[in-house]
Amino acid sequence: MSDLFSPANEQEQEIILLTRELNHHNYLYHSCDAPVISDEEYDQLFRRLLELETKYPEYKQDNTPTQRIGGLVLSEFSQYQHQIPMLSLNNVFLNTEQDDAVLRHHELFQFTARIAKELAIDESQLEFVASPKYDGVAISLIYENGLLIRALTRGDGFTGEDVTANVKTIRNIPLNITTDLLPPELVEVRGEILILNADFLKLNQKQAESGGKLYANPRNLAAGSIRQLDSSITASRPLRFYAYALAQHSGTEFTSFQQELEFLQSVGFSVAKECTLLKGNQALSSYYEQMMDRRNELSFGIDGVVYKLDSKTGQQKLGFVARAPRFAIAYKFPALEVESEILAIDVQVGRTGALTPVARIKPVNVAGVVVTNATLHNQDEIRRKDVRVGDIVLVRRAGDVIPEISRSLIERRTVLLEEFTMPQGCPICGSHVIQEQDETIMRCSGGLYCIAQKKQAITHFCSKLALNIDGLGEKSVEQLVDAGLINSVADIFRLQVEQLLELERFAEKSATNLIAAIEKSKATTLPRFIYALGIRHVGESSAKDLARAFGSLDALMSANKEQLLQVRDIGEVVACSILNFFNEEHNRTIIQELLTLGINYPHLVADNLYHPEISGKTFVITGSFVNFKRDEIKAILEDFGAKVAGSVSKKTDYVIVGSDAGSKLDKANELGIKLIDEEKLAVLLAELNKNEASNNS
Repeated sequence: MSDLFSPANEQEQEIILLTRELNHHNYLYHSCDAPVISDEEYDQLFRRLLELETKYPEYKQDNTPTQRIGGLVLSEFSQYQHQIPMLSLNNVFLNTEQDDAVLRHHELFQFTARIAKELAIDESQLEFVASPKYDGVAISLIYENGLLIRALTRGDGFTGEDVTANVKTIRNIPLNITTDLLPPELVEVRGEILILNADFLKLNQKQAESGGKLYANPRNLAAGSIRQLDSSITASRPLRFYAYALAQHSGTEFTSFQQELEFLQSVGFSVAKECTLLKGNQALSSYYEQMMDRRNELSFGIDGVVYKLDSKTGQQKLGFVARAPRFAIAYKFPALEVESEILAIDVQVGRTGALTPVARIKPVNVAGVVVTNATLHNQDEIRRKDVRVGDIVLVRRAGDVIPEISRSLIERRTVLLEEFTMPQGCPICGSHVIQEQDETIMRCSGGLYCIAQKKQAITHFCSKLALNIDGLGEKSVEQLVDAGLINSVADIFRLQVEQLLELERFAEKSATNLIAAIEKSKATTLPRFIYALGIRHVGESSAKDLARAFGSLDALMSANKEQLLQVRDIGEVVACSILNFFNEEHNRTIIQELLTLGINYPHLVADNLYHPEISGKTFVITGSFVNFKRDEIKAILEDFGAKVAGSVSKKTDYVIVGSDAGSKLDKANELGIKLIDEEKLAVLLAELNKNEASNNS
């Protein structure tokens, strides 16, 4: 009995219970859209499980939700043969030139007539399951005794690539399936991995604002995400899975396709709510027309609909031909690209200062949506497509979502039209427009001043690693900006309790607390102040390096390019970004306002600590020490530009080992990483202290 309640077994039991609980909450959140706990509560449970799994890896469950964060790096994808081939569907198309229903849907009706004839059933009695034809990536999920053991791409239909590590990061894919009885020995689920339209728009917005290359469409991004060799990249993408078929099941035999879909839903898979059972040609054609009208309202991209015979007996009788089933068909939507005229080209400024040209066009219906604006992405795209105001252009909805100009009909140009060029000043605030090396995106340099960027700038300024103003999160900042109480970061320090009391969500106590937090934040540090300014490419680490190197904000603002390049880890791009920021008079004015309003920090002795064996290296500290505290060791190493990590990996350069070192020491020995004991550590720290004293003298 004593073994049963030993600490390790108690931890194992907790790991098992946490795994079950978190998987259940994942299902409620991602598959049912019905969470029962807050994000904070979920994160607390998740962190506890991660902590236990790190300490007791031998008790980690095969279906642990911590697999969702990725991190496994593959050298290549293994290939496996599909036990049941992943075949394509034959396509039929709408006759868009006909208004008569029979003529418009002629190919669909031919398909149903053939099936009715071969099964000797009246066409009106045929039942089909109709579903959206997802514009995503087909995948096969194989479960043994309830556990997900393999995920394969379609490949050539007969052999697919093993992308299990990547697929396990997709949060709405069950890592294990449970039923009222014992789980079946074998279940193979077919479905589509895709990215929702809203998530795709957010990703491209971030790409545009950071100067990155825009993703072409959700499908291409989903396909690329699944084939990443580093699963942590896959985990960072908002992928979703929708099940559309059950390829194998060693348990119950289903008599209908509809029953298969119901089973899939019952064990935790997402099945599109648009899937429905239909009878007769009228119902089939009406479904197609409705889905074509609604395609732009759906949360995911589709390029048609799929009809599959509901009867399993009928499916078996009809069988397959070549590489497609004879009992199912894909009814594709017609491609849409329409003409319009460019009336003007405006330039919008995003929340991070990115300038985006937008074409104002004559209103035109594109794929069921009236479009009046279309993105032109950047100056290079405008030149490549030779788009000018007054041109007749072809407009499409990229990925059926974002209106864009696909090309200009130059042959229709009858007069000389002026070429468009991006403005040299920000159209919102007039600050200088800059373009970094190798970037296509142009940006406003007035980060602290520009109205278009103010919410982003203010939220960053108040964040935990910056001025750390408790109570000024994203929602509060948005409320204060919308109310006109804050127009720049300097206005934060002009707020009064009386002003806050006029707003919703602010009572006497919360308003008083916020003003007190603002007042407290005035006494800060130079690294925090530099980071709070939101200089592009200057993160927390770079802010520390700059503070250490220059000692004061005045010195940093006066630095030239050569001086900046002498700072550790400051390269050409970052140096130019710093210069551009401080060269903008509006930013310098705001900084002076902040200092006048009471922002203060202790000046530092300017130095640039560097040690060839420390700077830029990654350390891990494990065990306990007699003469040193771990926090002290970490602080000194970081002062010299080292990174102190929490776990040992191939990227670790040194492991500092104290007494009672555990699994981290074992891992270091396994990887052949250099070890530093307490005696060597004392010598190293003495040398570093000597270097620092020399720099300060």
